[in-house]
Amino acid sequence: MNKKTFKSSKTQHIFRIILGSLMILAAIGHLTFQREEFQAQVPNWIPLGKDLVVVLSGIVELCFGLSMIFWKQQKINIGIALAIFYILIFPGNIAQYINATDAFGLNTDTKRLIRLFFQPVLIFWALWATTALKYINHKLQ
Repeated sequence: MNKKTFKSSKTQHIFRIILGSLMILAAIGHLTFQREEFQAQVPNWIPLGKDLVVVLSGIVELCFGLSMIFWKQQKINIGIALAIFYILIFPGNIAQYINATDAFGLNTDTKRLIRLFFQPVLIFWALWATTALKYINHKLQ
């Protein structure tokens, strides 16, 4: 079976567009009005400047968002890549919790801890909405 065999349901299609739109909004925040808050999430051990990391990740998020919406022929690859991206940026969320950094209204340890549990939801969402989950399951069988 090739990747074109894995058809999206109407619900998956809608959720792919929603996630793409959210990625575009996050990118706009990275590049403009939320830059300082995103800098608060960059772990201190990253060897690049925090602003550079925020700008670069914003550009990557913009590319993911546009790709999720418009490049549906590559939706499985994009879904897998976006899931990997969510995994790669997870240390920033962990750093925000460990360092007790306030950003995005996350001003208590409890709120920062709860947020950590949403990253797996995003990973699943990216894989499910793009049918990458079906594709991966098929490849593992």
